[in-house]
Amino acid sequence: MMNRFFWALRSYLFLAYMAVSVVPWATVVLIASIFARGDRIYWLCAGWLTHSIAAARVICGVRHRMHGVENLAEANRASAVIVLPKHQSTWETFAFPGLMPHPLAYVFKRELLYIPFFGWAMARMDMIHIDRARRSEAWRRVAEQGARHMKHGSWVIMFPEGTRAARGQQEEYKSGGTRLAVTTGASVLPIAVTSARCWPRKTFTLRPGVIDVSVGPLLSSVGKRPDALMREVETWIEAEMRRLDPEAYSGEATRPTAASATIPPQDGTATEP
Repeated sequence: MMNRFFWALRSYLFLAYMAVSVVPWATVVLIASIFARGDRIYWLCAGWLTHSIAAARVICGVRHRMHGVENLAEANRASAVIVLPKHQSTWETFAFPGLMPHPLAYVFKRELLYIPFFGWAMARMDMIHIDRARRSEAWRRVAEQGARHMKHGSWVIMFPEGTRAARGQQEEYKSGGTRLAVTTGASVLPIAVTSARCWPRKTFTLRPGVIDVSVGPLLSSVGKRPDALMREVETWIEAEMRRLDPEAYSGEATRPTAASATIPPQDGTATEP
């Protein structure tokens, strides 16, 4: 009980820091955007996100460690990359701009632009905001702007589950990200993240601990169908999640580990080891 009290107290201090710091930071972004665009505004906004992640570490004891750095180095040499991470909390949304070697073009619902200061600053960044109620229009926007961003050296990032999954669970993996990869010829980079261990979804109470970020192998989209490629992504991420956070999945039947999982062939049929 006492631990929960201190977790809550530290979490409120962290949220207070973000609430206070976002106003002047966003104001600077809005003023700067009158004179600058592109990467300058991106890195200015990313600075606040990086400071917020640092504040979570200092105030709440939330740390992280990277796995698969060699895979990230390989992706850095690729001409076009779409990042497809596990989505469990707000943490990875804030952390990834500081962890990835290229600017990230997030695909997100446009409603976020209406959040005071935070959303206003996001609106000045060159991102891909969509109206999810208009699916065909949303896809055209993603395809056109995603190709443009990758042509200029940015990586597109999409959360294939679409929403945050609770710890030890998974949502349906949708093939929008791999559809974009097949359309543009980009490679995809799966990433497993155990952020719900420290920042569970639908709560602002952060728990001290270590978040594992594991970068998977770069997957080519050449000659593949979007659904088959997404199954490769899902197979790797979900197996790696069980390796990194076995406690969260202890109540389910045994599944293959990331090291032993067989990547589904091109026709999309999964093969058990």
